[in-house]
Amino acid sequence: MDKSITLPPDEIFRNLENAKRFAIDIGGSLTKLAYYSTVQHKVAKVRSFDHTGKETEDEPLYEISVQEEITARLHFIKFENAYIETCLDFVKDHLVNTETKVIKATGGGAHKFKDLLEKKLKLKVDKEDEMSCLIKGCNFVLKNIPHEAFVYVKHAEPEFRFQTTHPDIFPYLLINIGSGVSIVKVESEDKFERIGGSSIGGGTFWGLGALLTKTKRFDELLQLASRGQHTSVDMLVKDIYGGAYGSLGLTGDLIASSFGKSATADKEFSKEDMAKSLLHMISNDIGQLACLYAKLHNLSRVYFGGFFIRGHPVTMHTITYSINFFTKGEVQALFLRHEGYLGAIGAFLKGAEEDNPNQYSWGENYAGSSGLMSVSPDMFPMQRTRSGTFDMLEMDRLERQLVNLPLLLDSSSYIPDTMDLTEDAMAREYWLSCFEEALDGVVKRAVASQPDLQDARERAEKFRLKYRHKLQTLRHQPCAYGSLTVRSLLDTREHCLNEFNFPDPYSQIKQRENDLALRYFQKVVRSVEMLNWEDRQFALVKGLLAGNMFDWGAKAVSDVLETDPAFGFDEAKRQLQERPWLVDSYSKWIERLKGPPHKCALFFVDNSGIDIILGVFPLVRELLCRGTEVVLASNSGPALNDVTYNELQILTERIAAMDSVIHSGITKERLILVQSGSSSPCLDLSRLDKGLATLVRERHTDLVVIEGMGRAIHTNYYAVLRCESLKLAVIKNSWLAERLGGKIYSVVFKYEQPSK
Repeated sequence: MDKSITLPPDEIFRNLENAKRFAIDIGGSLTKLAYYSTVQHKVAKVRSFDHTGKETEDEPLYEISVQEEITARLHFIKFENAYIETCLDFVKDHLVNTETKVIKATGGGAHKFKDLLEKKLKLKVDKEDEMSCLIKGCNFVLKNIPHEAFVYVKHAEPEFRFQTTHPDIFPYLLINIGSGVSIVKVESEDKFERIGGSSIGGGTFWGLGALLTKTKRFDELLQLASRGQHTSVDMLVKDIYGGAYGSLGLTGDLIASSFGKSATADKEFSKEDMAKSLLHMISNDIGQLACLYAKLHNLSRVYFGGFFIRGHPVTMHTITYSINFFTKGEVQALFLRHEGYLGAIGAFLKGAEEDNPNQYSWGENYAGSSGLMSVSPDMFPMQRTRSGTFDMLEMDRLERQLVNLPLLLDSSSYIPDTMDLTEDAMAREYWLSCFEEALDGVVKRAVASQPDLQDARERAEKFRLKYRHKLQTLRHQPCAYGSLTVRSLLDTREHCLNEFNFPDPYSQIKQRENDLALRYFQKVVRSVEMLNWEDRQFALVKGLLAGNMFDWGAKAVSDVLETDPAFGFDEAKRQLQERPWLVDSYSKWIERLKGPPHKCALFFVDNSGIDIILGVFPLVRELLCRGTEVVLASNSGPALNDVTYNELQILTERIAAMDSVIHSGITKERLILVQSGSSSPCLDLSRLDKGLATLVRERHTDLVVIEGMGRAIHTNYYAVLRCESLKLAVIKNSWLAERLGGKIYSVVFKYEQPSK
């Protein structure tokens, strides 16, 4: 057994000392190990001071403390069977206090390696049914990873087209292509049925391929096929009829007979051509079977998996071609990013049923996941042959259960992100460079946020290396983590900061700006109240836009705030674009305000400080005075200088103490604060806190306000709701402003009414 590899514990098999449960899926060539661990990391907490006594000018609004918190994480590691003994030794040596006495096992190798597993890990092997594990794993990834499924398009840019997962994933068809083919109809979490199959599958391709080419390795056989020309071996329609068979709708290039030329041609055929012909023959057979079963059971979602697929472009292409041909494009062949982990995930979930993991929502931890590598052998040949390397997937348990916003017009077609960087090479290059250039500033801010910790600089440098490596990976393989977007780049950065215990680098900046803005709140309210109704509405909107300028996530603004601490609310108003704005529905908004008040407004807020206090709250006050209830939704966890739920509670309490309208709104429960369930500068309306969704229904919400570049421009710009919506932001990035036809500090004010 090869033991020539070294396994760094900070990269692979992480947190083994806190591992609680294990599961393993051993296939013909790959092993997938799964375990649950608790992860201790730092979180920033804010706690209000007691302000009942005499206050001083310099007394801060609240105290910030960094505390240790324990959260749950799922780890999945994939490696070649050749290294199984080395890996089991490593696990045994680093295992400290596991509660478990059993390891769940599935896959064809579970029996073969049973004795080795029990001997090395001192755990009893409990074998689980392979198909039920596969289904459980498939359900889990489809529910918890938004960009899990993709369509493969050969020679396209990008080759992967990720699909937005429908919130109701059932029913679907799973075509598992192993040695043979199993066709499974999945109707619910626990209800599935094998409705068909075939003995002609991956084993057939491998076996016949070995006889024809003398090539014994499966991957080598696929490499041969990728270089072959099947037309040298296959008899086409045009070989029989001299062209197309028009009356039957058959094109001349269609295969009439697989291997048809080998019976009559007096020549040797190349290994490559025979392998390609064989691949087409088996893929077409499987594709036609899949289409017939999908049609018979009226299913449009058809997922393919199994070792025959395993991310190989040549098999994905031939399956895709076959499905397109037999359904005339009505059904798409769908593949999964984490297809190789399904069995291990399912086996783990079966062992963890007492913890009921399905009651939680889970999110991919980009900092600890290796992502989907490129599958094009001609582009990155080393990635198909890198023996001894490991692929990893990490999933963090989220504190909140996440669901759709009930006000989405069609949740199945909702796409959060405005721009898919995998499809726009120019935009991709700009944003990857933009995030790389911003790294020095992020590192500086992270170190400054922890002045009393001696290792802060060392951890910040580790963060820099980790995030830069992620950016380099995304340059070479933009689809590594699903669709590449500004949101995913921001979220990956937040995950990496958390990984090195920088939970809230902007906490002190937020505290300082909140303190300062509170001093001006009453003055701003008085100045607005002096105006007539129409002027007041415009002043409130202009104030909200000016407040949104104070965004430390925008380099153009952070540079100003760093160099000119005196830059304030009035200066921001002067920087704003004059009307008409870049996107300007203000006149339509004013006309609506002359009508009856809204029943309830859901307001997704953005930044701390001037934005929330001097921009948002005066508008909230006006809505309350009109008779509209207001739900303020803020981030559950920190991201940049965005206001968090805990911070907003303290700010609201202080504003209520100085303003009777806000005080009345709170006491009468007409102003309600909720968590969004997000810790991102952007907003995914399909993954929101369940409590927020419930409140939206109960309050009969008829207006949604989304503020800021991250939430209203990078995401949700094209989101269609079943109620009125107001999306507004200041464009604080020159490149993006020019892309949209404007200049820096251009204004987007997009008021939309649902179609009748």
